[in-house]
Amino acid sequence: MAAGEPGAVEDGGRKGGLRAALGGLTTRGRSFLAAGLAAAVCAYVLGQGDLLRVGLLLAVLPLVCVTVLYRTRYRVTGTRRLSPSRVPAGAEARVHLRMENVSRLPTGLLMLQDRVPYVLGPRPRFVLDRVEPGGRREVSYRVRSDLRGRYPLGPLQLRLSDPFGMCELTRSFSAYDTLVVIPRTVPLPALRLAGEASGYGDGRQRSLALAGEDDIIPRGYRHGDDLRRVHWRSTARHGELMVRREEQPQRARCTVLLDTRQIGYQGAGPDSAFEWAVSGAASALVHMLERGFAVRLLTDDGNAVPGEGTDGYAGSTQESADSAGLMLDTLAVVGHSDGGGLSRAHDVLRGGNEGLLIAFFGDLDEEQTAVAARMRQRAGAGVAFVLDSAAWAGDERAAGVADDRLRRLRESGWTAVPVAPGDALPELWQVAAGMRTDTPSAQSGGPTGFAGGWS
Repeated sequence: MAAGEPGAVEDGGRKGGLRAALGGLTTRGRSFLAAGLAAAVCAYVLGQGDLLRVGLLLAVLPLVCVTVLYRTRYRVTGTRRLSPSRVPAGAEARVHLRMENVSRLPTGLLMLQDRVPYVLGPRPRFVLDRVEPGGRREVSYRVRSDLRGRYPLGPLQLRLSDPFGMCELTRSFSAYDTLVVIPRTVPLPALRLAGEASGYGDGRQRSLALAGEDDIIPRGYRHGDDLRRVHWRSTARHGELMVRREEQPQRARCTVLLDTRQIGYQGAGPDSAFEWAVSGAASALVHMLERGFAVRLLTDDGNAVPGEGTDGYAGSTQESADSAGLMLDTLAVVGHSDGGGLSRAHDVLRGGNEGLLIAFFGDLDEEQTAVAARMRQRAGAGVAFVLDSAAWAGDERAAGVADDRLRRLRESGWTAVPVAPGDALPELWQVAAGMRTDTPSAQSGGPTGFAGGWS
């Protein structure tokens, strides 16, 4: 049987040949064959004709079953559907399988098995009774993983058996699906920047439509534009119909920085410090997108998601869901970097107009603390959640070193919050709301500080 998924497949036993079909003999079939051969040899030695006929019957029966099963042709289609195809860690997804007999012959007993990684649970197996011509059977099973990642499901295996249970042939469909297990996200309190009640620009970001008559930069007429917006002076100058630009409020920007250096974290597994940082980054970017911010995800190796594009940030409001899905898919498979430090992420921050910077740092040595301090100077406001590896490892002797790193970050303008094992991000979010930096801009409630904290 050559298999495809979805699509029609034919079971002619051609794949693997007759030798492979003989290899599909079950324990019962091998026992019958061995007993028949032994009886035939004994009958020849003893000269017993009746015993020879019994032995031949026992030996021929499994061979006939193999031949019949080998030459029987089925046309079967198989489809798989995931509901949903992207789930948070710890949540369940349901996999629906459908088999349809598109041939003119009924099938025999079918045993269905789907290949799944061991972290998703045991391998599901189903027994399907005779499927009539044109008939279909639907089954489903659940999968669950506490570890984020991309997990292949399939290919689907179909095992055919004869009515006597003498032979079983296994065929595999070719296609497979992928289940994406994204990090857990938690709802966060709303963040409010100075002068901005939402993620859209305030009075500091003027649109072109608010400029004076002499400062208007018109654009070419597009189908559907209101004729009342035609700018006749520019039309006469350019020789084509020109219209005034509509007011286009600019979206406030936010960069979520995730430190993935292996040296910055200790331990592994769902409750490790690194997994906490990944989950925190996922929660922060989803929250900021929901607030209307243009968001990008940045890692310490300098890779930005959703991509460089014009400014490297997520697109319009209509694209926020797609952007969030892309960034969550990236976080689903993110691993430790090569340990090159934070300098490459620092280079990506062009400086001066980066908006809000939310960072999730691992353990910072003196050099990386200095790099992180310079990052704050290239952002409008900075909030850092620092996971101290000594605290997560239970080493209290290094607490003084961690406090010194936090002090240096706060002196450079960061709102730095330490993260201890078992801390919940929403609570730390509230803690950061009551903190103030010592920079003049923060004290005066300027563009680089917080006005009224986080609500």
